[in-house]
Amino acid sequence: MTTDLGAPLPRSRSASFRRLDPMADLDLVHGWMHQPHVVPFWRLDLPRTELATYLTGATGDDHQDVLIGSVHGWPVSYWEVYWAQRDPLAVHYDAQPYDQGVHLLIGPPERTGRGLGRRLLSSLVAWQFARDARTTHVVAEPDIRNERVHRTFAACGFEARGEIDLPDKRALLMICDRDRLGDGRR
Repeated sequence: MTTDLGAPLPRSRSASFRRLDPMADLDLVHGWMHQPHVVPFWRLDLPRTELATYLTGATGDDHQDVLIGSVHGWPVSYWEVYWAQRDPLAVHYDAQPYDQGVHLLIGPPERTGRGLGRRLLSSLVAWQFARDARTTHVVAEPDIRNERVHRTFAACGFEARGEIDLPDKRALLMICDRDRLGDGRR
């Protein structure tokens, strides 16, 4: 299964998403990956050349899409959306063929703690369900220490399903069922 974007990426009067361009967005993402609120959870505070290699590989991986989220035209977030059954996460839960997953970060520190992640995540998860009607779950596996992002996912309809050990971290498995998306939890 490849990552056919299907439904157009989310766009509203204030928020939009676009595919990351590894070279054009390198300075932007490099700056975000070196922010103190990002480093402990992403551990991609790499030299520019190594991050360029990572981003090029990520955008060339056919099981995921790498996006930049903007608010009022200003880039503020980095996203990796993926097909869960083709991800190492699949061994930790009963992954269905069309389950999708999401990783996110809000880059500028002055934009954190203002509900921005919640608004963008809600929009992106709705898009993930819209782009393939067979998707029944959107999953996430944030670092177990990142309580702020746990609250963001919970506010967007994700339910904690337990701690898991991944190759690079101890994580909290969180799942949003399609039928919970519109239940007012956002």
